[in-house]
Amino acid sequence: MDLLRVIVAILLPPLGVFLQVGLGGAFWLNILLTLLGYIPGIVHAVWVIARR
Repeated sequence: MDLLRVIVAILLPPLGVFLQVGLGGAFWLNILLTLLGYIPGIVHAVWVIARR
């Protein structure tokens, strides 16, 4: 299941974080990072998924 979440995180970083943690602070931070730059959003999403 984590492999699927990582693939989703690469394509749509906020969706990958949402599937992992829900509508928490990490989700909103990821939306901000994705808006500021796509690569920081991906890095954060993969980090959140790998951490849990």
